[in-house]
Amino acid sequence: MKLTHLFAPLLATAIAAPVLADEVNVYSYRQPELIKPLMDAFTAETGIVVNVAFLKQGMIERLSAEGDRSPADLIFTVDIGRLAGVVDAELTQPVVSDTLAANIPAEYRDPDNQWFGLTTRARVIYASRERVADGEVTTYEDLADPKWAGRICTRSGTHSYSLGMAAAYMHHHGADETRTWLEAVKANLARKPQGNDRAQVKAIWAGECDVAIGNTYYMGKMLANPDQIEWAESVNVVFPTFEGAGTHVNVSGMALARYAPNRDAAVQLMEYLASPTAQEIYAADNFEYPIAPGTQVDALVASWGSFTADSINLMEVAALRATALKLMQEVDFDG
Repeated sequence: MKLTHLFAPLLATAIAAPVLADEVNVYSYRQPELIKPLMDAFTAETGIVVNVAFLKQGMIERLSAEGDRSPADLIFTVDIGRLAGVVDAELTQPVVSDTLAANIPAEYRDPDNQWFGLTTRARVIYASRERVADGEVTTYEDLADPKWAGRICTRSGTHSYSLGMAAAYMHHHGADETRTWLEAVKANLARKPQGNDRAQVKAIWAGECDVAIGNTYYMGKMLANPDQIEWAESVNVVFPTFEGAGTHVNVSGMALARYAPNRDAAVQLMEYLASPTAQEIYAADNFEYPIAPGTQVDALVASWGSFTADSINLMEVAALRATALKLMQEVDFDG
């Protein structure tokens, strides 16, 4: 398994020697460069060293194999599916903290305090500036309209982002209507689902399709890449809603590892990361949205427009993901 280490190294297997009293060991699915500024700031403020192991995949398997010998204190990841996964595998422990409760709205934390969100990203529609009029698409339900036949691009239906949106759709409409919606969206596709979210915007720029589904932060990433600015400038960001509800969002988040050897220091890091200042820094670095009350969105992100997030607790979305995957397979969405 490939590991990228920052600060003090972590061994590839469980640490056998006694751990330091003033350190926190983080297992992260987020790239090290995205979280390094915050970890550095925490160390400068507290003197607590943060050791980060970047795991591209296999976090549940590794934590399960390490068991109570695991050096992991904090799990840092993205997507409600991954957060729910470590909880379901009984690899986390609850944290009761007034600081976390004050800075993280209820819909972005586990009802049993097993995980806590830090930032959100919206699942939006990227629409061609040349071929899609303002107001022509305003809801996720609109994507099933036959007028979009041959005009939609999206990534695989089995990807976690797609499953999260389908699960949220199911929460609002039920399984039968979701199956019908997926069949209609599939019928409107310009090509088989493929590539990542940026690839969909590139396809709009190339004239292969007119609308695409993607996460907001990819707009920031494209604008920061000289080779992709032209793609970004070919589309408008549309914040669709579910009928009678809000815009679907997902989270980056954290959880305290079940056998954390440095529990107190890890909780201190969690409370620091949840602070409004840290959330604003982290969100701006990743083109995402801070969630603490009173926080401000980065100016570039704010320029894409405002929206009201769906108020569903994300654990309810996670509970429907398996059924969403079954529906994707039933309609052969990627076929």
